[in-house]
Amino acid sequence: MVVRSLNKLALRFGYAFTLRKLPQYAVRKKALGIPRDMDPEFVDLYEKTRHYTLTSVERMHALYEAVKYVVRSGLPGDLVECGVWRGGSCMLMARTLLALGDSTRKIYLYDTFAGMTRPGEADVHTVDGAEQVSRWEVFEREGYNEWCYAPIEEVHRNIVSTGYPRESVVLVRGAVEETVPKVAPERIALLRLDTDWFRSTYHELEHLYSRLLKNGILIVDDYGAYDGARLAVDRYFSEHNVAMYLHRIDTAGRIGVKTED
Repeated sequence: MVVRSLNKLALRFGYAFTLRKLPQYAVRKKALGIPRDMDPEFVDLYEKTRHYTLTSVERMHALYEAVKYVVRSGLPGDLVECGVWRGGSCMLMARTLLALGDSTRKIYLYDTFAGMTRPGEADVHTVDGAEQVSRWEVFEREGYNEWCYAPIEEVHRNIVSTGYPRESVVLVRGAVEETVPKVAPERIALLRLDTDWFRSTYHELEHLYSRLLKNGILIVDDYGAYDGARLAVDRYFSEHNVAMYLHRIDTAGRIGVKTED
């Protein structure tokens, strides 16, 4: 009835309204706030992982495309994530690998599994300039910090639920400054850094960037969110003459392809 009335009015100006049923994936995109240009395959994977991550849909999509690139380009090497929380990004990586028929790569996951480590003086919020030590202290508990806390048992369950081979998932517990490079793959195809602070991010780059293969992917989740993460990347690149184009994914995330050996 409403369409008929609108059509009567529109026809006077040479227009007409029609009802069109949207594809189911388009309806789901709208409900999830997913941009229209993102493909249906990503929508399926994102729906299964979005409750396990704090990462934006734009950054999750960039990670999805990065894994596709690694597989389709035939780049060897393992996938590494530093800063895991509940495992959402790893779950997306694992599900994407499985969808592409690749279950041979190892996925290394580094985290305290006891919440955030203490921030330093450089670790202020980029947008509002807020220091983060006070916030961290509010969440400090005996033996763990409630800020981004997820126990290793929970993370392991979440990742196993994807169906990716258990023996190919390596969970490394502890601050990266203590575990890297004691436990680390020799060849890395994708390196995702999400520990936020200067000290940890710089340490990761210092010990893992050289293992990232030529044409491998680097993702820095909080380059635009925390000054410390940005400073760590900029300083490491400057000190080691790294000329990488870091593409802006969204306000926080950056992604680039390593071009040197």
